[in-house]
Amino acid sequence: MPLIDPLKGIADPDTKNLVDFFNETLGFCPNSVLTMQRQPSIAKAFVQLNMAVMENHGQLTSEFKRLIAFVSSNTAGCRYCQAHTIRAAERYGASQDRLSNIWDFQNQECFTDPEKAALSFTQQASSVPVNINPEVEARLKESWSDDDIVEIMGVIALFGFLNRWNDVMATSIENDAKISGEELLTNISWHPGKHT
Repeated sequence: MPLIDPLKGIADPDTKNLVDFFNETLGFCPNSVLTMQRQPSIAKAFVQLNMAVMENHGQLTSEFKRLIAFVSSNTAGCRYCQAHTIRAAERYGASQDRLSNIWDFQNQECFTDPEKAALSFTQQASSVPVNINPEVEARLKESWSDDDIVEIMGVIALFGFLNRWNDVMATSIENDAKISGEELLTNISWHPGKHT
């Protein structure tokens, strides 16, 4: 049961316009944003940050950013965000091979060496406490530009916020996200847990 129930809609017109971003990404406005909407300035700032982080400027694609978000959420254990990020990765063109093997990325040929470096960094940067191996950091810096690393870290930090928000709030999961979790995350025995 959620700590705070989400609102049924978004009253603030500025935020309502910004939420179109989630309709593209997920096909719906997430309940996390509808809960934040109880304080419209938080919802608006979050949506703007999300849009800025997910904007592509370098070598990262929208699909790969969502896979980074999944690895971050999987590391943190947030079932709500796992379902949302795997759904978004699929909607942005992730192949079935990549979706099915993301949690074993190190051993999968469908991920490039630079992607493996970024995802290894993501796992370590998403752990609490943070403990990044110098070899992992060196591989990241060999594989990606400084600007790309800022984008990677932006995704990790954004989902650090979301993982904490949704896990503590026990945000109720939307039906479409639940279906995506059940269909796309069978290899990790995904279930909504407290996000019912």
